[in-house]
Amino acid sequence: MLKKKRIAILTGGGDCPGINAVIRAVAKKAMLEHGMEVIGIKDGFEGLIHDRHRKLGPSEVSGLLTLGGTILGTSNTSNPYRYAVKNGNELIFKDVSKTAVANLKSLGVEALVCIGGDGTLGIASRLMNDGVPIVGIPKTIDNDLRGTEVTFGFDTAVSIATEAIDRVHTTAQSHHRIMIVEVMGRRAGWIALYAGVAGGGDIILIPEIPYTLKAVRDKVQERKKRGKRFSIVVIAEGAKTQGGDVVVRKIVETSTDPVRLGGVGFVLGEQLEKMIGTETRTVVLGHLQRGGSPTAADRILATLLGAKAVEAVVAGEFGRMVAVRRGEITTVALETAAGGPRTVPRGHPLIAAARALGTSFGE
Repeated sequence: MLKKKRIAILTGGGDCPGINAVIRAVAKKAMLEHGMEVIGIKDGFEGLIHDRHRKLGPSEVSGLLTLGGTILGTSNTSNPYRYAVKNGNELIFKDVSKTAVANLKSLGVEALVCIGGDGTLGIASRLMNDGVPIVGIPKTIDNDLRGTEVTFGFDTAVSIATEAIDRVHTTAQSHHRIMIVEVMGRRAGWIALYAGVAGGGDIILIPEIPYTLKAVRDKVQERKKRGKRFSIVVIAEGAKTQGGDVVVRKIVETSTDPVRLGGVGFVLGEQLEKMIGTETRTVVLGHLQRGGSPTAADRILATLLGAKAVEAVVAGEFGRMVAVRRGEITTVALETAAGGPRTVPRGHPLIAAARALGTSFGE
Protein backbone atom coordinates (compact mmCIF):
# COMPACT_ATOMS: atom_id res chain seq x y z
CA MET A 1 0.00 0.00 0.00
CA LEU A 2 1.12 3.53 -0.75
CA LYS A 3 1.94 5.56 2.35
CA LYS A 4 -0.51 8.39 2.99
CA LYS A 5 0.77 11.93 2.79
CA ARG A 6 0.90 13.59 6.18
CA ILE A 7 0.70 17.24 7.22
CA ALA A 8 0.89 18.95 10.62
CA ILE A 9 -0.99 21.96 12.02
CA LEU A 10 0.29 24.36 14.66
CA THR A 11 -1.46 27.30 16.33
CA GLY A 12 0.78 29.92 17.95
CA GLY A 13 0.46 33.23 19.78
CA GLY A 14 -2.73 34.47 21.40
CA ASP A 15 -6.02 32.66 20.99
CA CYS A 16 -8.49 34.10 18.52
CA PRO A 17 -12.08 33.39 17.43
CA GLY A 18 -11.97 31.25 14.28
CA ILE A 19 -8.80 29.21 14.92
CA ASN A 20 -10.81 26.04 15.36
CA ALA A 21 -12.73 26.82 12.18
CA VAL A 22 -9.38 27.00 10.35
CA ILE A 23 -8.20 23.72 11.89
CA ARG A 24 -11.46 22.14 10.76
CA ALA A 25 -11.11 23.46 7.20
CA VAL A 26 -7.48 22.39 6.85
CA ALA A 27 -8.04 18.93 8.31
CA LYS A 28 -11.29 18.16 6.48
CA LYS A 29 -10.04 19.25 3.07
CA ALA A 30 -6.74 17.41 3.55
CA MET A 31 -8.48 14.21 4.64
CA LEU A 32 -11.57 14.21 2.41
CA GLU A 33 -10.16 15.62 -0.81
CA HIS A 34 -6.55 14.42 -0.70
CA GLY A 35 -6.58 11.40 1.63
CA MET A 36 -3.96 12.92 3.92
CA GLU A 37 -3.20 12.18 7.55
CA VAL A 38 -3.28 15.24 9.79
CA ILE A 39 -1.20 15.73 12.95
CA GLY A 40 -1.95 18.50 15.44
CA ILE A 41 1.04 19.99 17.27
CA LYS A 42 0.08 20.76 20.86
CA ASP A 43 0.61 24.19 22.43
CA GLY A 44 2.27 25.93 19.50
CA PHE A 45 6.05 25.76 19.19
CA GLU A 46 6.18 24.39 22.74
CA GLY A 47 4.78 21.14 21.36
CA LEU A 48 7.25 21.16 18.50
CA ILE A 49 10.16 21.60 20.92
CA HIS A 50 8.97 18.86 23.29
CA ASP A 51 7.49 16.52 20.65
CA ARG A 52 3.87 16.75 21.83
CA HIS A 53 1.24 16.06 19.21
CA ARG A 54 -2.02 14.27 18.45
CA LYS A 55 -3.61 12.74 15.39
CA LEU A 56 -6.63 14.61 14.05
CA GLY A 57 -9.31 12.41 12.53
CA PRO A 58 -12.85 13.23 11.38
CA SER A 59 -14.27 13.00 14.91
CA GLU A 60 -11.59 15.33 16.36
CA VAL A 61 -12.43 18.13 13.92
CA SER A 62 -16.20 17.70 13.91
CA GLY A 63 -18.19 20.48 15.58
CA LEU A 64 -15.34 23.00 15.61
CA LEU A 65 -16.87 25.67 13.38
CA THR A 66 -18.54 27.58 16.22
CA LEU A 67 -16.02 26.78 18.96
CA GLY A 68 -13.74 29.56 20.25
CA GLY A 69 -10.10 29.12 21.23
CA THR A 70 -7.98 26.31 19.81
CA ILE A 71 -8.31 22.59 20.50
CA LEU A 72 -4.55 22.24 20.00
CA GLY A 73 -3.59 24.78 22.65
CA THR A 74 -1.17 27.63 22.04
CA SER A 75 1.78 29.49 23.51
CA ASN A 76 3.27 32.95 22.99
CA THR A 77 6.45 32.29 24.96
CA SER A 78 7.98 29.37 23.03
CA ASN A 79 10.30 30.72 20.37
CA PRO A 80 12.58 27.80 19.38
CA TYR A 81 15.28 30.32 18.44
CA ARG A 82 15.07 32.00 21.85
CA TYR A 83 13.68 29.44 24.26
CA ALA A 84 13.67 30.39 27.93
CA VAL A 85 15.11 27.82 30.37
CA LYS A 86 15.98 28.02 34.05
CA ASN A 87 19.65 27.68 35.00
CA GLY A 88 19.41 27.68 38.77
CA ASN A 89 17.83 31.01 39.63
CA GLU A 90 18.89 32.52 36.34
CA LEU A 91 16.73 32.68 33.22
CA ILE A 92 18.73 31.99 30.06
CA PHE A 93 17.73 31.69 26.41
CA LYS A 94 18.77 28.85 24.13
CA ASP A 95 18.44 28.11 20.43
CA VAL A 96 16.56 24.79 20.33
CA SER A 97 15.42 25.13 16.73
CA LYS A 98 17.38 22.05 15.62
CA THR A 99 15.44 19.98 18.14
CA ALA A 100 12.15 21.39 16.86
CA VAL A 101 13.08 20.65 13.24
CA ALA A 102 14.23 17.12 14.12
CA ASN A 103 10.99 16.40 16.00
CA LEU A 104 8.95 17.54 13.03
CA LYS A 105 10.97 15.43 10.61
CA SER A 106 10.53 12.39 12.84
CA LEU A 107 6.76 12.72 12.34
CA GLY A 108 7.24 12.24 8.60
CA VAL A 109 5.14 15.25 7.64
CA GLU A 110 5.42 16.81 4.22
CA ALA A 111 4.33 20.25 5.35
CA LEU A 112 3.57 22.30 8.46
CA VAL A 113 0.60 24.67 8.44
CA CYS A 114 1.28 27.51 10.89
CA ILE A 115 -1.69 29.55 12.13
CA GLY A 116 -0.57 32.73 13.85
CA GLY A 117 0.27 36.40 13.90
CA ASP A 118 3.49 38.20 13.06
CA GLY A 119 5.44 36.54 15.88
CA THR A 120 4.40 33.00 14.96
CA LEU A 121 4.78 33.58 11.23
CA GLY A 122 8.15 35.26 11.75
CA ILE A 123 9.37 32.11 13.50
CA ALA A 124 7.75 30.02 10.76
CA SER A 125 9.71 31.99 8.15
CA ARG A 126 12.97 31.14 9.93
CA LEU A 127 12.00 27.47 10.15
CA MET A 128 11.27 27.55 6.42
CA ASN A 129 14.81 28.78 5.85
CA ASP A 130 16.02 25.87 7.98
CA GLY A 131 14.36 23.37 5.69
CA VAL A 132 10.81 23.00 7.04
CA PRO A 133 8.14 23.23 4.30
CA ILE A 134 5.61 25.70 5.70
CA VAL A 135 2.37 27.39 4.70
CA GLY A 136 1.15 30.20 6.97
CA ILE A 137 -2.37 31.33 7.84
CA PRO A 138 -2.77 34.88 9.24
CA LYS A 139 -4.47 35.11 12.62
CA THR A 140 -4.94 38.15 14.85
CA ILE A 141 -7.88 40.09 16.20
CA ASP A 142 -5.79 43.26 15.73
CA ASN A 143 -6.01 42.97 11.91
CA ASP A 144 -2.46 44.32 11.70
CA LEU A 145 -0.66 41.70 9.60
CA ARG A 146 1.10 42.83 6.45
CA GLY A 147 0.26 41.04 3.22
CA THR A 148 -3.45 40.57 3.88
CA GLU A 149 -6.34 43.01 3.89
CA VAL A 150 -8.12 41.27 6.75
CA THR A 151 -7.47 38.54 9.31
CA PHE A 152 -9.99 36.20 10.85
CA GLY A 153 -10.88 37.11 14.43
CA PHE A 154 -11.06 40.82 13.67
CA ASP A 155 -14.76 40.88 12.84
CA THR A 156 -15.59 39.04 16.07
CA ALA A 157 -13.46 41.40 18.17
CA VAL A 158 -15.12 44.44 16.56
CA SER A 159 -18.57 42.97 17.19
CA ILE A 160 -17.81 42.33 20.87
CA ALA A 161 -16.29 45.80 21.34
CA THR A 162 -19.22 47.45 19.57
CA GLU A 163 -21.72 45.70 21.83
CA ALA A 164 -19.76 46.88 24.87
CA ILE A 165 -19.81 50.48 23.63
CA ASP A 166 -23.56 50.21 22.99
CA ARG A 167 -24.07 49.05 26.57
CA VAL A 168 -22.03 51.80 28.25
CA HIS A 169 -24.03 54.43 26.36
CA THR A 170 -26.99 53.99 28.69
CA THR A 171 -24.85 54.35 31.80
CA ALA A 172 -23.08 57.39 30.36
CA GLN A 173 -26.39 59.08 29.54
CA SER A 174 -28.03 58.22 32.85
CA HIS A 175 -25.17 59.45 35.04
CA HIS A 176 -23.86 62.21 32.74
CA ARG A 177 -20.42 60.62 32.72
CA ILE A 178 -17.47 60.29 30.44
CA MET A 179 -17.23 56.58 29.67
CA ILE A 180 -13.90 55.30 28.34
CA VAL A 181 -13.79 51.91 26.62
CA GLU A 182 -10.26 50.52 26.21
CA VAL A 183 -9.88 47.93 23.46
CA MET A 184 -6.94 45.89 22.20
CA GLY A 185 -4.55 47.24 19.60
CA ARG A 186 -0.92 47.55 20.61
CA ARG A 187 0.46 49.05 17.43
CA ALA A 188 -2.59 49.41 15.19
CA GLY A 189 -5.98 50.95 15.89
CA TRP A 190 -8.20 48.89 13.62
CA ILE A 191 -10.44 47.57 16.43
CA ALA A 192 -10.79 50.99 18.08
CA LEU A 193 -11.54 52.66 14.74
CA TYR A 194 -14.14 50.18 13.52
CA ALA A 195 -15.82 49.56 16.87
CA GLY A 196 -15.65 53.26 17.73
CA VAL A 197 -17.44 54.23 14.53
CA ALA A 198 -19.93 51.35 14.77
CA GLY A 199 -20.67 52.20 18.42
CA GLY A 200 -20.98 55.93 17.89
CA GLY A 201 -17.89 56.90 19.87
CA ASP A 202 -17.51 60.65 20.29
CA ILE A 203 -13.72 60.43 20.62
CA ILE A 204 -11.60 57.65 19.10
CA LEU A 205 -7.93 57.42 20.07
CA ILE A 206 -5.63 55.12 18.09
CA PRO A 207 -1.84 54.53 18.08
CA GLU A 208 -1.46 56.02 14.60
CA ILE A 209 -2.76 59.45 15.68
CA PRO A 210 -1.14 60.66 18.94
CA TYR A 211 -3.63 62.75 20.90
CA THR A 212 -3.52 65.77 23.17
CA LEU A 213 -5.43 66.06 26.43
CA LYS A 214 -6.53 69.52 25.36
CA ALA A 215 -8.20 68.18 22.21
CA VAL A 216 -10.03 65.49 24.19
CA ARG A 217 -11.10 68.03 26.82
CA ASP A 218 -12.27 70.49 24.16
CA LYS A 219 -14.44 67.84 22.49
CA VAL A 220 -16.10 66.93 25.80
CA GLN A 221 -16.75 70.59 26.64
CA GLU A 222 -18.06 71.29 23.15
CA ARG A 223 -20.60 68.48 23.63
CA LYS A 224 -21.61 69.93 26.99
CA LYS A 225 -22.33 73.30 25.38
CA ARG A 226 -24.65 71.53 22.95
CA GLY A 227 -26.54 69.90 25.83
CA LYS A 228 -24.75 66.55 25.57
CA ARG A 229 -23.83 65.87 29.19
CA PHE A 230 -21.98 62.64 28.48
CA SER A 231 -19.20 61.49 26.14
CA ILE A 232 -18.00 58.11 24.89
CA VAL A 233 -14.25 57.67 24.39
CA VAL A 234 -12.93 54.56 22.60
CA ILE A 235 -9.18 54.12 23.07
CA ALA A 236 -6.75 51.48 21.81
CA GLU A 237 -4.35 50.09 24.42
CA GLY A 238 -1.42 51.38 22.34
CA ALA A 239 -2.69 54.95 22.05
CA LYS A 240 -0.42 57.67 23.41
CA THR A 241 -0.24 61.43 23.78
CA GLN A 242 1.77 63.58 21.39
CA GLY A 243 5.35 63.30 22.58
CA GLY A 244 4.35 60.69 25.16
CA ASP A 245 4.70 56.94 25.37
CA VAL A 246 2.45 53.91 25.73
CA VAL A 247 1.22 52.70 29.12
CA VAL A 248 3.01 49.44 29.98
CA ARG A 249 1.24 47.06 32.34
CA LYS A 250 4.07 44.52 32.72
CA ILE A 251 7.04 42.86 31.03
CA VAL A 252 7.04 39.11 30.30
CA GLU A 253 10.68 38.25 29.65
CA THR A 254 9.98 34.79 28.22
CA SER A 255 7.53 36.05 25.59
CA THR A 256 8.30 36.63 21.92
CA ASP A 257 6.72 40.06 22.49
CA PRO A 258 7.56 40.84 26.14
CA VAL A 259 5.81 44.22 26.53
CA ARG A 260 2.22 43.97 27.80
CA LEU A 261 0.20 47.13 27.40
CA GLY A 262 -2.93 48.10 29.28
CA GLY A 263 -4.36 50.79 31.50
CA VAL A 264 -4.18 53.82 29.24
CA GLY A 265 -7.94 54.23 29.69
CA PHE A 266 -7.56 54.59 33.47
CA VAL A 267 -4.73 57.09 33.05
CA LEU A 268 -6.82 59.17 30.64
CA GLY A 269 -9.86 58.95 32.93
CA GLU A 270 -7.98 60.34 35.93
CA GLN A 271 -6.55 63.15 33.81
CA LEU A 272 -9.95 64.14 32.42
CA GLU A 273 -11.59 64.15 35.85
CA LYS A 274 -8.94 66.56 37.13
CA MET A 275 -9.22 68.80 34.07
CA ILE A 276 -13.00 68.89 33.64
CA GLY A 277 -14.49 67.70 36.91
CA THR A 278 -16.89 65.32 35.14
CA GLU A 279 -17.22 61.87 36.64
CA THR A 280 -15.31 59.39 34.47
CA ARG A 281 -15.44 55.60 34.31
CA THR A 282 -13.17 53.24 32.36
CA VAL A 283 -14.00 49.78 31.02
CA VAL A 284 -11.11 47.61 29.80
CA LEU A 285 -12.41 44.85 27.54
CA GLY A 286 -9.13 42.92 27.43
CA HIS A 287 -9.45 39.24 26.59
CA LEU A 288 -13.22 39.43 26.22
CA GLN A 289 -12.49 40.55 22.66
CA ARG A 290 -10.68 37.35 21.73
CA GLY A 291 -12.91 34.77 23.38
CA GLY A 292 -16.09 32.94 22.49
CA SER A 293 -17.74 31.91 19.27
CA PRO A 294 -16.63 33.57 16.00
CA THR A 295 -19.04 35.63 13.94
CA ALA A 296 -20.41 34.30 10.66
CA ALA A 297 -17.94 36.46 8.73
CA ASP A 298 -14.98 35.02 10.64
CA ARG A 299 -16.23 31.45 10.20
CA ILE A 300 -16.46 31.99 6.45
CA LEU A 301 -13.04 33.67 6.21
CA ALA A 302 -11.44 30.95 8.34
CA THR A 303 -12.92 28.28 6.07
CA LEU A 304 -11.67 30.00 2.91
CA LEU A 305 -8.17 30.51 4.30
CA GLY A 306 -7.91 26.95 5.63
CA ALA A 307 -9.00 25.45 2.32
CA LYS A 308 -6.55 27.67 0.42
CA ALA A 309 -3.70 26.59 2.71
CA VAL A 310 -4.25 22.94 1.74
CA GLU A 311 -4.24 23.92 -1.93
CA ALA A 312 -0.88 25.63 -1.39
CA VAL A 313 0.49 22.49 0.30
CA VAL A 314 -0.68 20.26 -2.55
CA ALA A 315 0.81 22.66 -5.12
CA GLY A 316 4.12 22.75 -3.23
CA GLU A 317 3.83 26.50 -2.62
CA PHE A 318 5.87 26.56 0.56
CA GLY A 319 7.17 29.69 2.24
CA ARG A 320 3.82 31.33 1.49
CA MET A 321 1.02 32.77 3.61
CA VAL A 322 -2.59 32.60 2.47
CA ALA A 323 -4.10 36.06 2.35
CA VAL A 324 -6.90 38.31 1.18
CA ARG A 325 -5.79 40.71 -1.56
CA ARG A 326 -8.25 42.90 -3.44
CA GLY A 327 -11.03 40.67 -2.17
CA GLU A 328 -9.44 37.47 -3.53
CA ILE A 329 -8.01 34.56 -1.54
CA THR A 330 -4.38 34.21 -2.64
CA THR A 331 -0.88 33.65 -1.21
CA VAL A 332 1.99 36.02 -0.42
CA ALA A 333 5.57 35.50 0.75
CA LEU A 334 5.64 34.26 4.33
CA GLU A 335 8.23 36.82 5.43
CA THR A 336 5.81 39.59 4.45
CA ALA A 337 3.87 38.98 7.68
CA ALA A 338 6.99 39.55 9.75
CA GLY A 339 7.69 42.91 8.13
CA GLY A 340 6.14 45.05 10.84
CA PRO A 341 2.54 45.95 11.67
CA ARG A 342 -0.05 47.02 9.10
CA THR A 343 -1.25 50.24 10.65
CA VAL A 344 -4.28 52.41 9.95
CA PRO A 345 -3.44 55.05 7.30
CA ARG A 346 -4.25 58.59 8.41
CA GLY A 347 -6.14 59.00 5.16
CA HIS A 348 -8.32 55.92 5.70
CA PRO A 349 -11.85 56.61 4.40
CA LEU A 350 -13.43 55.55 7.70
CA ILE A 351 -11.40 58.19 9.55
CA ALA A 352 -12.52 60.80 7.04
CA ALA A 353 -16.16 59.70 7.32
CA ALA A 354 -16.04 59.76 11.14
CA ARG A 355 -14.51 63.23 11.18
CA ALA A 356 -17.22 64.46 8.83
CA LEU A 357 -19.80 63.28 11.39
CA GLY A 358 -18.11 65.13 14.25
CA THR A 359 -15.92 62.40 15.77
CA SER A 360 -12.69 63.63 17.34
CA PHE A 361 -9.39 61.74 17.01
CA GLY A 362 -7.74 63.81 19.72
CA GLU A 363 -5.62 66.00 17.46
